[in-house]
Amino acid sequence: MKKRIAAIVTEYRHWSHADVIVGKLLEGYLHDGKDGPNMQLVSLYVDQKPKNDMSVALAGKYGFTIYDRIANALTCGGKALAVDGVLCIGEHGRYPRNLRGQILYPRRRFFAEVCEVFAANRRAVPVFTDKHLAATWEDARWMYDRAKELFVPLLAGSSLPLTWRRPVLKLPMGCALEEAVQIGYGPFEAYGFHALESLQCMVERRAGGEVGVRSVQCLKGKAIWEALDRGQWSRELLETALKRVPAHAPGDIRTLTSRDDEAGLFLIEYRDGFRAAVLMPNGWVYEGDGGAFIFAGKLRGEATPVSCQFWLQNYDPFAHFAHQVKAIDAMMQSGHASYPVERTLLTTGILDAVMISAAERSRKLETPHLAIRYKPVDWPFATEPVPKAVKRGASG
Repeated sequence: MKKRIAAIVTEYRHWSHADVIVGKLLEGYLHDGKDGPNMQLVSLYVDQKPKNDMSVALAGKYGFTIYDRIANALTCGGKALAVDGVLCIGEHGRYPRNLRGQILYPRRRFFAEVCEVFAANRRAVPVFTDKHLAATWEDARWMYDRAKELFVPLLAGSSLPLTWRRPVLKLPMGCALEEAVQIGYGPFEAYGFHALESLQCMVERRAGGEVGVRSVQCLKGKAIWEALDRGQWSRELLETALKRVPAHAPGDIRTLTSRDDEAGLFLIEYRDGFRAAVLMPNGWVYEGDGGAFIFAGKLRGEATPVSCQFWLQNYDPFAHFAHQVKAIDAMMQSGHASYPVERTLLTTGILDAVMISAAERSRKLETPHLAIRYKPVDWPFATEPVPKAVKRGASG
């Protein structure tokens, strides 16, 4: 029997995260009506409904109910918890930004209201929350602690750790990784998170496991390249990564990124001395074939760095999200998170520190609160042939 799922979303329109995640419960992994997860959407809460909203039409087509309160979506209009799992998708929609430029999606509010139902019923079911836990560390830590308090199986994060890697690269667990550079692109906060999750799913496999982060700094403009020239991050790894960027603007990367306000460099020092850098070369990089999220790392004893592109299917059926939905489905069936939510707690904290540093003229932040330890697991990423594109209408 399929697990009964409630979805709590900010908005549901074509190509929103609600569409490419929740839509796979309705239409199958490839939106072709065939193979799909062992989950059934029975209720939905939608926080905002733009003109191109799909939720009402889909409810009529697939028979789930739209509720006007989160609690009602979890109880299906009754008094008792009536679902086996919850999807919280706080991405997209019209929400304010704080003075640091962080978009204040209602992720904590969604999770808090879900947890109120759990507390009232004295039992919890698994919850997936999309992307970083919250804009700010304070909210993210509250969510993590609340989940622990109520024994909520919690899964979160980006789809990028689960997508195709070109070439296929799986670092050995406990490997002697010495340094890493990650390339990202796009909106500074929203896509900076994807870059951090891509980085973290690789570097967490280094010898000793994950021990947390000691400091974070965000550099912009000429300071990016001055740090490179001083040896604060690896020129060899940068050059290795840039060779895999699928498309970029003509001209010098230093000049073009120095002019772009959305370009930046994240310098991350881990508590065990490991160093990593995330470069967002906006102004120079294009999205290109499969996006421009690139990892490069130096393994002790290896003459040349290892590297790969995290390849995204940036058109229907957005099959990299299918692999994320498979991980969600596994949690819903087993009652245990498919991989540690601590990874996303850490990347959320790093991103918050990045945004603070950027807002405060590149101040280097000591991050004792990010002393987060966890053991990585071998959860599979995509390796099969990329499925063909499909043609969908705005209503599925």
